[in-house]
Amino acid sequence: MLELLLCSLLTILPDYLYRRYAQGKRFGKEITLFSVWFELRWGIIACLMLTVGLITVIFYNHPATTNVTAMFRTVPILPETNGRVAEVYVDGVSGGITQGAPIFRLDSSKQEAAAETARRKIAESNAAMVVARAAILEAEGKIVEARSSYQQAVDELETKQEIFRRNPGAVATRDIEKLKVAVEGRQGTIDAATAAKQAAEMQISALLPAQRASAEAELAQAQVDLDKTIVRAGVAGRVEQFTLRVGDIVNPLMRPAGILIPEGAGQGRLQAGFPQVEAQIMKVGMAAEVTCASKPWTVIPMVVTGIQDYIAAGQFRGGEQLVDAQQVTRPGTILVFLEPLYEGGLAGVAPGSSCIANAYTSNHDLIASGQVGTLKGLVLHGVDAVGLVHAMLLRIQALLYPIQTLVLGGH
Repeated sequence: MLELLLCSLLTILPDYLYRRYAQGKRFGKEITLFSVWFELRWGIIACLMLTVGLITVIFYNHPATTNVTAMFRTVPILPETNGRVAEVYVDGVSGGITQGAPIFRLDSSKQEAAAETARRKIAESNAAMVVARAAILEAEGKIVEARSSYQQAVDELETKQEIFRRNPGAVATRDIEKLKVAVEGRQGTIDAATAAKQAAEMQISALLPAQRASAEAELAQAQVDLDKTIVRAGVAGRVEQFTLRVGDIVNPLMRPAGILIPEGAGQGRLQAGFPQVEAQIMKVGMAAEVTCASKPWTVIPMVVTGIQDYIAAGQFRGGEQLVDAQQVTRPGTILVFLEPLYEGGLAGVAPGSSCIANAYTSNHDLIASGQVGTLKGLVLHGVDAVGLVHAMLLRIQALLYPIQTLVLGGH
């Protein structure tokens, strides 16, 4: 309607003024419904054409959208394992929480039993160390005893052999053979005692430390599982929709305990979806304005800080069926990120709030560069100037939105 009024000022109004005052025609006499159409038909047609052209120029070069939201992420409150709730640390269904603070605890009897078993294995390994050290001492004593017996048998064998050499009839050959067998037996006793000592030393140096390390690893694993029974806040924020109570079963795949909204989520910037036809117009650094439902009667100056390179409507997930293009029934939008031009510009805008946004094309730098001719420069000046119409429309929307919602919305 505003565009039609502007275009009529250039076409219908001058024609009417000429007919009324220059030619002296009057309403109800020379100026009738038929005569208005017959005499002003060129002005009416030109007005409609200019209106359509003006609307096209405005909406293309200064795009607008109502798909603007202060999006924010949420973190589901979930344990890593299934379990029954044993204790809840958050009162009510909503409240603030700091990072690392406990939210609830699952029944940990199984994990505590596993940890106690691992501690008993460590104690068992320590006791086995003591026993192995005693076995080493015992083996050393047996080695000394075996060496003494061996030396005694060797000395007796050498004495008998010397006597037999001097006087063969004085010592029986059978006695010498018995002593040789005894010496070999004493040597075997020494070897057995030495092997027992080495076995005990190997237990102390390799086997028992490995067993102890395994028990310590099992204890660490049991402690990790025990710590997982206490669900803590990964970030500072607010817990919402927390209805978990003692005795409930929590499943990480099917039943979350609630939602954690990180502190500062949804604050600082807006996400706007502009039509695909504006893909060539939207640029980083463009000036923009928004008005939000949670902050009525306020127009907030913004700036475009980012444009998503992909249109979400074209996304597909691999499966067993081919994707048909006609399944995309709704055309997607270009996701644009808007940030306030001034610090604190979005103060008072609630995260998740619905907004209306306008973006404005500026050709000032191109015109000032001297790279365009005079005619094109005038056209670009006109394109920039008609952005004022869109700015007026946004302010009218900001003014009427509360009235439409509260008065005309059925309240």
